[in-house]
Amino acid sequence: MNPKLVAVLIVALFFLLFGRQFFHQVPAGHVGIATFFGEVEEDSYPEGPHFPVNPLLAWYDMDVREKTTMLKGVEVPTRDQLLTKIDISLQYRLDASKAPKIYRETGDETMVVAVHLIPKARSLLREMGSRVDRAEDFFQEETRDLLAVGLTEGLSAYVGEKGILIDTVLVRSINLPTVLANAIEQKKEREQAVERQKAELERFRTEQLQQVAAAEAARLASEEQSKRQRILADAKAYEISAINKAIRGNPAYVQLQALEALKEMAKDPAAKIYFMDSNSTQPLPLMHMGELK
Repeated sequence: MNPKLVAVLIVALFFLLFGRQFFHQVPAGHVGIATFFGEVEEDSYPEGPHFPVNPLLAWYDMDVREKTTMLKGVEVPTRDQLLTKIDISLQYRLDASKAPKIYRETGDETMVVAVHLIPKARSLLREMGSRVDRAEDFFQEETRDLLAVGLTEGLSAYVGEKGILIDTVLVRSINLPTVLANAIEQKKEREQAVERQKAELERFRTEQLQQVAAAEAARLASEEQSKRQRILADAKAYEISAINKAIRGNPAYVQLQALEALKEMAKDPAAKIYFMDSNSTQPLPLMHMGELK
């Protein structure tokens, strides 16, 4: 066999079997940590390919992307000696520049969170809660804001040295003690009952005002109608008075009216014939003529 071909085959086989030991790919959002027989190297490796590398190195890729962990049901005492259960969320990320130190002193990400982040967050939350006068004060926006800011600052100062960067602390949920929650619920129900009574009184008041307004409108309309009737009556009385006055001063007017009446009667075939005294100022029928017996 050709010695050169044998050499090529040996080299190919070597790289096939051990090639991966000379190359390491760090995933996106991670930093590579290399250990040599258990000893952590001082320098970390950024994301991307790295070669050639010592085939005897062992690798751990630490995730340094932002994450969120939840703390649920943390019992927080207040000055009124009541325990309130509070849920918070911690947004954090591991400091890439301190990855070798973190891995050497604490371990992987799970250990870092369990050893440093969660215990300190619980401790700070209880400590800050002990400064609150009453448990129900946790529902005040100002108290919640102070709690979030205080936790963010306190955690940053403590776990920052451990290689944990705190971005935000959010207060998610507040569960008051049962006895206090019941008292608040009863108080809320009483307040709602009072509001319903106020609304009912306001509705009744509005209806009364509407009825008063309707009655006033009806009264004004009645007065206006009465006024119009009085005006018409006065006008009619004036008309009658004027006619009577005219009659007294002009006898011929009565005769004219009588003649007009006779004229209209004459148009009726069934009309009766009357004899009138033409010299009288008020002609009266004298005799019925043409009556059928």
